[in-house]
Amino acid sequence: QVQLVESGGGLVQAGGSLRLSCAASGRTFSNYAMGWFRQAPGKEREFVATVSWTGGTYYADSVKGRFTISRDNAKNTVYLQMNNLKPEDTAVYYCKAGPTIRTMTSSDSWGQGTQVTVSS
Repeated sequence: QVQLVESGGGLVQAGGSLRLSCAASGRTFSNYAMGWFRQAPGKEREFVATVSWTGGTYYADSVKGRFTISRDNAKNTVYLQMNNLKPEDTAVYYCKAGPTIRTMTSSDSWGQGTQVTVSS
């Protein structure tokens, strides 16, 4: 019921910033948590940040203090502001809508992903 489209990825130097967007369509936007996972080459997909359906925000330790997740309910869109980017942030970033905060489930909806590359 939820369709997600990510945008905003690109190539940036270490220390730079990017803002990712995830546009959602469907009736469950306000009922599910929405957030971001990322997957680097040869690595498992990992949790980055989530905003719950009640508005709480949650971050992986590796990005806390550098990334900020937010949402615009009127636009059915969530954002990930990424500051002070590091080469280890390089990955494909996927938007997720689902019932959990930090984990992946069989009921999740996923976007196609957007590439973030941070050069050293």
